[in-house]
Amino acid sequence: MMWMIFAIAAWAFGWWINMRLARGRPVRWRSLAAPIVFGVTLIAIWEGVVRGLEISPVLLPAPSAIAVRFGASLDILWVDFVQTVLKGALSGYVIGCGAAFLIAVAVDRFPFLQRGLLPVGNFVAALPIIGMAPILVMWFGFDWQSKAAVVVVMVFFPMLVNTVQGLQATDTMQRDLMRTYGASYWVTLFKLRLPAAMPFVFNGLKIGTTLALIGAIVAEFFGSPIRGMGFRISTSVGQLALDLVWAEIVVAAIAGSAFYGAMALIERRITFWHPSQRN
Repeated sequence: MMWMIFAIAAWAFGWWINMRLARGRPVRWRSLAAPIVFGVTLIAIWEGVVRGLEISPVLLPAPSAIAVRFGASLDILWVDFVQTVLKGALSGYVIGCGAAFLIAVAVDRFPFLQRGLLPVGNFVAALPIIGMAPILVMWFGFDWQSKAAVVVVMVFFPMLVNTVQGLQATDTMQRDLMRTYGASYWVTLFKLRLPAAMPFVFNGLKIGTTLALIGAIVAEFFGSPIRGMGFRISTSVGQLALDLVWAEIVVAAIAGSAFYGAMALIERRITFWHPSQRN
């Protein structure tokens, strides 16, 4: 009963704080405080409900138990993070997005590729990851290379489509003006079309950050050395160690948020001139 009262009180207090924040002026610290308060409130409600209803830790461990396991398993979590994020996800992300960007420029330069390549890319993007992952694991082995290959497949098409769309974002008058100045295709590309395409390019990069992490983790379910976040999640579920599973989920959430935030920060620095980046 005590814990249920705690959960209700946490919900009411969090609601009151967020209402106060919403009524205030839209300043930077308020925009940062609102999600923090919401997250802390959610964790407090979670803790109170789990302990108040005496939910089995096999079904749903309390946040305090997850935190204890997180602190006790830092060495395991770090090894898994390096294997999945730094090796599998990051390498596949760089290769996939880099290749997609270069091919997008080729598609823009030679229009016949757009008619032939984009439908094939659309078909590949529609393939289910749980069907492709076992095949790529068999092709590239059980180490991080196969996970990078899965990530390449997942991030390639969103990056390709966004970049092609961005390169076509300039209007006819702007391109005619560059031709009036006697600018070649490559001068027009670097001086006009690529700067205009940057918001689209970063949209593809931000989409790829989440897809890369998901792809690397899912690929590890189908074969992995004795490390990696996907491997740890699948084996810990079999051992009913749900606190370690949630600790891995926390690491994945932090890594994904940091990855996305880094791309958003770089976008803000490069496309500061775009209306979407203005306050």
